[in-house]
Amino acid sequence: MSPEPTARDRRRWAQYLVNERAEARVYRELAERKTGEEREILLALAEAEGRHEAHWLGVLGGEPASLPAASTRTRLLGWMARHFGSIFVLALAQNAEGRSPYENDPHATAAMAADEKVHEEVVRGLAARGRRRLSGGFRAAVFGANDGLVSNLALVMGIGATGVGAHFVLFSGIAGLLAGALSMGAGEYVSVRSQRELLASTEPSELGAEVLPDLDLDANELALVYRSRGLDADAALQRAQRVLRRTRTTGTAPAHTGPVEVGDAHEVVGGAWRAALYSFLFFASGAIIPVLPWIFGLSGLPAVVVALVLVGTALLGTGAIVGLLSGAPPLRRSLRQLLIGFGAAAVTYVLGLVFEVTLG
Repeated sequence: MSPEPTARDRRRWAQYLVNERAEARVYRELAERKTGEEREILLALAEAEGRHEAHWLGVLGGEPASLPAASTRTRLLGWMARHFGSIFVLALAQNAEGRSPYENDPHATAAMAADEKVHEEVVRGLAARGRRRLSGGFRAAVFGANDGLVSNLALVMGIGATGVGAHFVLFSGIAGLLAGALSMGAGEYVSVRSQRELLASTEPSELGAEVLPDLDLDANELALVYRSRGLDADAALQRAQRVLRRTRTTGTAPAHTGPVEVGDAHEVVGGAWRAALYSFLFFASGAIIPVLPWIFGLSGLPAVVVALVLVGTALLGTGAIVGLLSGAPPLRRSLRQLLIGFGAAAVTYVLGLVFEVTLG
């Protein structure tokens, strides 16, 4: 006979219940914005959360008189589902599904624990589609903004520490902004363009129907094509024979087939001009922030403090965004960005003090 549940047990079950309801609502709200396969997958996830909800209702013996609020993470998911794109929500949901407590809770079934693990992979797959669509421009934007924040903060901190006038710090910051933004934009264009050219050179070409009938069916050179694309010898030979038979029967050659696919890779890399533009604009938008105090007439220690506060806030924000989209804890990524940025600024500030002493 099972022991009588404690008040603590019932509170935990009630929390599971409201969380499952909220998560099902999130998936349904996301499904309303989708069509086709993605919509069906999201509705299936909502249905699974509904089964979990029914389980906890059964354990509790029906609807409790009062229910706790959903967890902060689940409420955040719901709010983001209503106000932002699905990529942010799915990235958070991926992390939430991966931290399900059901595996260690004796009142959750093994099927529920297995569901949560599978849900993590399903949500990861859905989120990956959005990440691929974002990755080219997004990478350039995030890297550009962070580089602008860190490099120009380090520049104005180092220059300011030498004791030069505020106008010189301002000029140095603006010069650093322009030089860095142009350099980032040009570098991003060359990098992405080179990546796309490399990918294009690896993309298989189509096989013309006019040459296939002349191939020796026994020697079957066509099998080498498929082996070079990753098929083993037997599979390559079978595919080549099917292609040759079809070509000689119909007179048409199929488009290139095989394991080598570069379409997704092109999508991940993104466009060269778009990446260059994003990199230029976001570097400039990040690099202007450390200079703002001097633009508005501050100087000395007040300008330094204001610059650190502004840049610190921006670094925390960009770190959180990267953390959300990668499914990692946002706070950890935010603090990492902050430490890196302030660490670089501290080094140049100390160097500036050394130069001030040396030159003074």
